Amino acid sequence: MSIRRPPKPIHLGLSRLAAQYRTCQLNRRDFLAMAGAFGMFATAPHQTRAQSSQIKPGGTLRIQQNVFAMKDPRTFDWSELGNMTRGFLEYLVQQNADGTLQGMLLERWETNEDATEYRFYLRRGVVWNNGDAFTSADVAYNFERWGDSTVEGNSMTQRLWGLFDPASGQLRNGAVTIEDDHTLSLRLSTPNIALIADLSDYPAAVVHPSFEGGNPFTHGIGTGAFRPVKHATGERCILERNIEHRWWGEAIFGGPYLDRVEFIDYGTDPSSWIAAAENGEIDLLYDSVGNFVDVLDVLGWTRTETESAATSVIRANAKAEVEGATPYAQAAVRRALALAVDNQTCLELGYSGRGLVAGNDHVAPMHPGFAKLGTANYDPAQARSELEAAGLKDFEHELVTLDDEWLRNTGDAVAAQLQDAGIAVRRSIQPGVRYWNNWQSYPFSVTEWNHRPLGVQVLSLAYRSTAVWNETGFASEEFDGLLDRAMALSDADERREIMAELQRILRDEGVIIQPYWRKLYNHHNGRLVGAERHPSNEIHLHQIGFRN
Repeated sequence: MSIRRPPKPIHLGLSRLAAQYRTCQLNRRDFLAMAGAFGMFATAPHQTRAQSSQIKPGGTLRIQQNVFAMKDPRTFDWSELGNMTRGFLEYLVQQNADGTLQGMLLERWETNEDATEYRFYLRRGVVWNNGDAFTSADVAYNFERWGDSTVEGNSMTQRLWGLFDPASGQLRNGAVTIEDDHTLSLRLSTPNIALIADLSDYPAAVVHPSFEGGNPFTHGIGTGAFRPVKHATGERCILERNIEHRWWGEAIFGGPYLDRVEFIDYGTDPSSWIAAAENGEIDLLYDSVGNFVDVLDVLGWTRTETESAATSVIRANAKAEVEGATPYAQAAVRRALALAVDNQTCLELGYSGRGLVAGNDHVAPMHPGFAKLGTANYDPAQARSELEAAGLKDFEHELVTLDDEWLRNTGDAVAAQLQDAGIAVRRSIQPGVRYWNNWQSYPFSVTEWNHRPLGVQVLSLAYRSTAVWNETGFASEEFDGLLDRAMALSDADERREIMAELQRILRDEGVIIQPYWRKLYNHHNGRLVGAERHPSNEIHLHQIGFRN
């Protein structure tokens, strides 16, 4: 990394955004999402003094959550992994439940009008739990790690669009400049309005320069308030408050309040979660789903909920081989599958109606720049006709899902509709370990996608030709080029026209069946403060405590 004198201040590109909000052209959530990305609301503590005053310090928090096998954070592909390490591995930016992007290890940031230059100002006084001072060099090291495309499963390269060099497979030379111990500058080759939001996502955990990969629990060095104690895949993960290392964020954010946190794996059947709640074995559920929301209400547990862009996606992989053929390479085949499925039915049968009907284009109404394309077409007769024309009238599709509650039910609803349309399909319901290890490789399956603040984030992660998380096999130069243009536009109205084209391509190419947007819920035993459901499945341990 080069070291140079600070350049002239970058002017924030917020004036037009603020004007749109004042004149009601942007709703509050849209405004917060974009304003945070451009440096507004970067420093305000999320937890209120009123909340802090309700908390009695101490105690052990027991959370029901799957305990996945641990790995290098930049390769994290499930929210649960981020939750288990977030107590000691922190992030430059934190996404709050209300749509704001809040500085954590960053005190604040600035960007220019077209999102090609960023300046990061680190918090002073942050110390790693081994006693080392946290500096710009540490952040630069993490950008180097994130930009290494030779690491299998590293999705951070996709998020660093404009900093990453596709030719070398590494961070682009001159992309990150250390100005001083607490200031860095980023210079992108192409605009990227999603960079700040992406740095809050779970694979962007910041590690110590001595970490070279592997299991962060074994390494143990972080800046957070807790220390890792135990991680047993499929069983339990334990963190304890680090009493030998005072957390840097105590004076800024309050907390930590808990002495100990245990993530306990009860499998994927929600009935086992209910039993654990009834028996007093847990205090908080990671995710309350489907009909079990009502069951927990009846038990007297406290429900919290949030709107989100979390969703299920039924996708056929265009590149997948089945018995030596690639049945889903033809757009007509993929379109036919989508035509045979009524999304409203999937919402009702798959998720008990707890959400909004979606339109097979993976951009939500809450995303700034969302384009209204109307209801997705539903025509089973046309579906049969297109499959016959493609020569796949008698082909049997195998639809794979996780053996849980809502993804399995959604898969059942899709399979039943395909069969009603005269399309042969068989179900394959996989146990957790097998499904999670192979979620990208199935020819035809149902997967879960998280909420993210910006629609361009999702499109870049899931459908760009080179994306590590592209599970559809979809590749289009036209789509990639439009996405590059959308990444350059901070103005939601200007971006909406391009978003309409991107959304329309996904529909026309039959890339996905995306039936609904999930409303998210969790429940706790009524004794917790600061445990509200997060739209991106995040659990911020430093702000949770037991009620006085």
